[in-house]
Amino acid sequence: MKPECSRVMDSLGGPLPAELTSHVATCEDCRALVGGFDALGGVPVAPPSEEAPAPKLEAAHQLALKELAAHPKPTPWWRELLVLLAVYAAVLGGALAWLGRDGMVGNRAPPMVVAAVALLTLVLVGGGAVLALAPSRRRLPWGLVALAAVGVAAVQVLGGSGLQIRPPMRGMLGCMGSEVAMSVLPLAVALVLLCRSAFQPVRALAAGLSAAGVSLLVLHLHCSDGTVSHLLSAHVLPWLVLAGVAVLVRSRLPTRSYAP
Repeated sequence: MKPECSRVMDSLGGPLPAELTSHVATCEDCRALVGGFDALGGVPVAPPSEEAPAPKLEAAHQLALKELAAHPKPTPWWRELLVLLAVYAAVLGGALAWLGRDGMVGNRAPPMVVAAVALLTLVLVGGGAVLALAPSRRRLPWGLVALAAVGVAAVQVLGGSGLQIRPPMRGMLGCMGSEVAMSVLPLAVALVLLCRSAFQPVRALAAGLSAAGVSLLVLHLHCSDGTVSHLLSAHVLPWLVLAGVAVLVRSRLPTRSYAP
């Protein structure tokens, strides 16, 4: 190899001086070297360590950027809570007005017992809505939600009047149908709001107990049947089933937002 050949190699990627240009014209090896370098575009091969990101990671990155661009400022969570509580209040007031045309309270238990059970149920309705929608860095306690459900179920059954006013089957079917019908709107709104964040079973359970608790409260105030069997089968059991349905339905629904 001639000294000019080494200088040509060192000058690749830039303009060649006149004397090297004349050398390339007379040197077959240098012509092949310069021609091959020009065919490659003069671009060096990237180091193996600089690999392109995986397609799934890149898609997740683009999705996060899109969400942040669409929602640069987080919506205060309490606005969604107020919307849900407003729906609860509308259903509660409308149902009591419709069912209570002959009297707002049909429960035959002592007034203090009726008021105490209604207050505890109302606390569960509001507390469940807060647990379902409030942001939290910690995992929600399953034990607290389960304890609240068991406590409300117990006071509903134990706080009954013990009286049987209607035939058992007629009373059970009437209360079960009313409870399901009154729970449709609260459950639907709660599930829509839950889809704005990632699925968490405990949040869905709290939302289901809260939303179906509205109809449970209406039946507690309106229903005149107070036997243990009626309260357990026609009031408490449908309430728990509706809460479980809420968890199942939410697990099947897509999440609309992953914005942090």
